[in-house]
Order: sequence, then C-alpha cells, then structure tokens
Amino acid sequence: MSARDQTMTGAGTGAATPASATSPASPATPAGAAKPAGGWGTGGLSTEAARLRRRFPAVADLAAQARRRTPRFAYDFVAGGVNDDLGLARNRRALDAIEIVPRYGLDVRSVTTETTLFGRGYALPVGVAPMGLAGLLWPDADESIARAAQRARIPYVMSTVANTSIERIAAIAPDVFWYQLYNVPENDHAVSLDLIRRAQAAGAHALVLTMDVPVRSKRVRDVRNGLVVPFRPTLRTAWDVARAPGWALAMLRKGQPRFRNFEAYLGPDASTADLASFVFQKMTGPLTWESVARFRDAWTGPLIVKGILHPDDAETAVALGADGILVSNHGGRQFDAAPATASALPAIVERVGGRATVLVDGSISSGLDLLRVLGRGAVSAFAGRAFLMAYAAAGEDGVDHVVRLFTEELRVALAQSGAAALGVTLGAAPGGAGGPTGPHHHP
Repeated sequence: MSARDQTMTGAGTGAATPASATSPASPATPAGAAKPAGGWGTGGLSTEAARLRRRFPAVADLAAQARRRTPRFAYDFVAGGVNDDLGLARNRRALDAIEIVPRYGLDVRSVTTETTLFGRGYALPVGVAPMGLAGLLWPDADESIARAAQRARIPYVMSTVANTSIERIAAIAPDVFWYQLYNVPENDHAVSLDLIRRAQAAGAHALVLTMDVPVRSKRVRDVRNGLVVPFRPTLRTAWDVARAPGWALAMLRKGQPRFRNFEAYLGPDASTADLASFVFQKMTGPLTWESVARFRDAWTGPLIVKGILHPDDAETAVALGADGILVSNHGGRQFDAAPATASALPAIVERVGGRATVLVDGSISSGLDLLRVLGRGAVSAFAGRAFLMAYAAAGEDGVDHVVRLFTEELRVALAQSGAAALGVTLGAAPGGAGGPTGPHHHP
C-alpha cells in the first residue's frame, strides 16, 4: 500500500486533506494517524509515510536524492538560476533572516492550516508553482504532481510550457487547477487568447499572467551542459544518462517531453523538435500592460499577475483589474540582480494588500518558510522545486510526502509562535519594522 493510501482520507468532492506525520513535536495528532509500536519517537512507525519521513526528513534530502537519480543536465535545469545563481542565494538568505518572536502560555493544541483563496478553500497556504519542461527531470511530472495537489487540496498552477495539455490537467485536478500564461504575441495574440479560452472552458479557477520574461536570460548551467530540447546524444550527455539508468528507462518508455499545449496549433503529428522550435520562436517579447488589460477582458475569473517586485507595478496591475499579485523573481531564473521576494513583499503588501490578494514564491521549502512569508503579509505561498524534486526522488508518493512535511512543519511553527490559525497574523515586534516578528491576535 502506498503512503497516500495509508495517510489520506477522502473529503467532500473526493479530494483529500493531508495528514501530518505523527511527531512528538506536533501540536495535535491527526485522527487515524499511525502510532508508535512503543517507546518515544518516530522510529517505531511502520507505515510507508513514516519510512519516507525517516529517509527524507526535509526537502533538501529529497533534492539530494533527485540529484543522484537524474542526469546532470536535467537536474541543473531545475536546480539552477540565471548567471551566477545570485538570485537563488538571495531568496534563501532573505527567508533565513526573518526572525519570529515566539509567544507562550497560549492554547495551541488545535492548530489549523486551512486557507481561502479567491473564494475557494484549500488545505494549506502553499500551492504548486508553474514549472515549464518539468518532464525533463522525470517523465509524467506534471500529471503526477497535479494528482497529488488534487488529493492534498492545494492549488496547482499549470505552466503554458508543461508537458501535458490544459484539458488533461483539468481532468486530473478539477478542484485545484489554475493556469499560467506566457506571452505569445504573434498574429495579434491569437494563440494567447486561445489558450485563455481553453483554460476557461476546461474550468481553471484562476489565470496567472507571467510578467518577468521580457527577454530570455542566460542560464549558465544550461549553457555549460549544452542543454537543448529535444536533447541530443553527445559523449557528455551519454555519460550523464548512463549514471541515471532509472531516468533513462523511464524516458525510453514515455519519450522525450513535448510541449503538448501547442499541438492544437501545429497538429498532433508535429515532432517534439517542431513544438520546441515553435515555443522558442513564438513565445517571446515582453508582456505589456496593454496586453494585461486585454487578457483581463478575455478572462472572467480571478486574475493574478506574477513576477511583480515593485509596488508601482503592483498598483498598475490592480488598477487594470488584477485580483491577485504574485511577488516573484521567477525562482532566481530571470534577473540575477533582482531583490529577494521576501524582501520585496512587505512594500507590496502595504501598497495593495487591502485591494488584492498578495501571494509569494521564491525558495519556499518548509512550513517555517510559509510562516515567515505569512508574517510578512502574504496570504499564501507557492513552491516549485520542492514538489518537482520530491517527484524525481520518490515518485508520486514523494509529492504526497512533501505535502505532509509542509503541513507538519507549519503546524509546529504556528504553535511555537503562539498562533493556532492562519488568521493570527504576525507583525513587527517592539524592535521596529526591520526586527523580528511575533503574533498579533485578532478577534
């Protein structure tokens, strides 16, 4: 029996609420969770979920396993940033610098992680960020992670350049499906507008417009690895693939990843190279504010503008009808001098937080990271690499495991801070706006 069979219980529409792994530090033990055979600690647990928890107690352990199982060019494509990876490091440092002053003597025995985004309830204040070409790290990544998100009741944002189709993800994850759009400006945005139409028809709950790719940036790791899609055999790639036999076998069975959303415009007989060439040649140029206004008119649901780091840009997006702002520097993959998202977040919350839902991504890899950005004013966060690395490391059960890690760690972090629910917000401690944060209790 898989970890998800043993630790998930159905709820409502058939989705499932993730159960935190039992831990001596957990504020509450979920109903039905396995209990130790005897003694103190988690070593006595015998479920598959407990085995995964012992083997991969943190997202970093899953990333290390993914690195061992995959070719270097595939791992580097996901793990790397742009230029010297300064943005990646800056994101992590900014999160680690956020201190939270704990408050004790409060009743935090029943901690809840439920949240609401754009009128829909979700089990956690974290979702799966859009990830292009996820199938390069391991085949079927998009569909498997979407299935896990549906079980967990967390948002799943499908990338325009995913390796499956809008319609397929809508069928797999109908309750949590959001769609992310890249700019395809040719022919008066005919493809962009049709992708919006397809997402609307398929039942996507939100549209996410990505603003921060006005030009392509140099990703040094990919250049050094000679990455090309479809990838071509060379002496170097042959050695890379030889040291990852499981990946090679999976790729042989499934075939190289294709940009399937664009088959509708090139035809099902288009080769993988044809699709890749179309994306490279046509998906270019800045997404302008004029285009944002046009896409706002074409889309009737919640609209989120992603890639915002300046309060003035957030103001412009809201003025054009955006319902949400996703503070993002593209995971450190576009502009190496951009500020860390955790650093940019407070000013954007201050400017538009009362009029739009402010979200954030950027190196989110633990439940503590979630509490840190919630304390800076975000309503929810998004993570990409954490979920994709987990899938490459341990399959779909690995993705379920990351959900449990986020759940357990957030519950512990909330309780330690003195908050029993997400409605208890974190504000500046007496040390001032730049100092540590602690909980403020609201009625």
